[in-house]
Amino acid sequence: MATENQTKVAEATSEATGASVVTRFAPSPTGFLHIGGARTALFNWLFARHHGGKFLLRIEDTDRARSTNAAIDAIIDGMQWLDLDWDGETVFQFARAPRHAEVAAELLAKGEAYRCYLTQDELAAMRAEAQEKRLPFRVRSPWRDRDDGDPSVPHVIRLRAPQDGAATIADKVQGDVTVQNAELDDFVLLRSDGTPTYMLSVVVDDNDMGVTHVIRGDDHLNNAFRQLALIRSLKETGGNWREPIYAHVPLIHGADGAKLSKRHGALGVDAYRDEMGYLPEAVNNYLLRLGWGHGDDEIIGRAQATEWFDLAHVGRSPSRFDFKKLENLNGHYLREADDARLAGLVAPRVEKLVGRPLDGLDRDLLTRAMDSLKPRAKTLDEIADGAIFLFQPDPLPVDEKAAEVLKGSPEGLLAAVTERLRGLNDWTIEELDAAVRAEAEAAELGLGKLAQPLRAALTGRTISPGIFDVLLLLGRDVSLARLDAAQHYPAGA
Repeated sequence: MATENQTKVAEATSEATGASVVTRFAPSPTGFLHIGGARTALFNWLFARHHGGKFLLRIEDTDRARSTNAAIDAIIDGMQWLDLDWDGETVFQFARAPRHAEVAAELLAKGEAYRCYLTQDELAAMRAEAQEKRLPFRVRSPWRDRDDGDPSVPHVIRLRAPQDGAATIADKVQGDVTVQNAELDDFVLLRSDGTPTYMLSVVVDDNDMGVTHVIRGDDHLNNAFRQLALIRSLKETGGNWREPIYAHVPLIHGADGAKLSKRHGALGVDAYRDEMGYLPEAVNNYLLRLGWGHGDDEIIGRAQATEWFDLAHVGRSPSRFDFKKLENLNGHYLREADDARLAGLVAPRVEKLVGRPLDGLDRDLLTRAMDSLKPRAKTLDEIADGAIFLFQPDPLPVDEKAAEVLKGSPEGLLAAVTERLRGLNDWTIEELDAAVRAEAEAAELGLGKLAQPLRAALTGRTISPGIFDVLLLLGRDVSLARLDAAQHYPAGA
């Protein structure tokens, strides 16, 4: 009887095979959704959507010792945050193990695979001999041409791989790549405990899910030749086994050209969201440009990316991860983002900084402040840091640079501008602008010379949004209270 998961796979397959293009993303749930994996998912998603095809998600959870539910949740959460929706149900590879074993049995029955009784000690001796001769280790089992083994004795099932001739893959990124069949070994299909290997599971699942294009990192290029040998052996058993179109994308490197590591940015996409404050549209845009290009275009939204994306413009050289470029893109998308949405994303960060929850009025104020806060920010954290002056209690904390500004302010200057502001009938940008400029002229100072002590008094910092925006956002009562308090700061410092 088919399991519920197998039924769902069949339903997804029936939908997928009706499309001209079917791609898949097949992560292993042994950790977070790596940024390189996110790019692979994006490329598969864009290629499928560009062609009006299907994009499928398969969790390759056959490594039971390392696969975790937390990792599965993190992968799905990352996909959803990046808005990479998939068609049909999520496929879990481990649930399909009986199907994989069934295929191995068919290969065995047709003579395309064989039982191998090599022990671990014998394999170790073969490996040592290859190392001594400085040759690559490839299993050449004496059981390949024997049929006198006892099936009740522990053994594995190996593919009877071709040993003569060559195989060529017309890779859509790498071009034609040829490997001599003599370089392939008789790899294991079923382990001695009857569980399928990765190589068998991938081929069976890709076929059953109707996958037409396998788009993945070029670290899988060698696997492609083993999988192709398996597919061609399966063709000999009968059935509609198809060879997918391959596209192996160069891996992402760090800015220094070395293999991408945590110090370069090889983190989970959740870190880009939660710890670094990036927007998903910025991460998508940046990942798109890591290895793919459309002329000189840098800002490419989802709709445009879907229209333009192809495999022909994926480069053959590794891309270098550059946080500065990502930050610049994020700054662009922050400026374009809806203010209410940004306020919702920034609010938890502000709460953490000020140590208290924001109420409805606070969130309304944060939304109104976005026009002033987001122009120079490059991350959500920078917006939150720039917003804390709005929500800090009295007495207002004053940083070291602001304290120096207040101490150096001409005597009586803050008192004079405070009284001029206190006399305003309307607390509007126009009235505030006129009052501050009038006081600067009366004091024979440039506007900047007056704005700096005002900024220090109102925000406790030397960097903030425009001073008139600060006065307007804080409102009359808070602004005047802070200005009154600041007049006594130097004496009490």
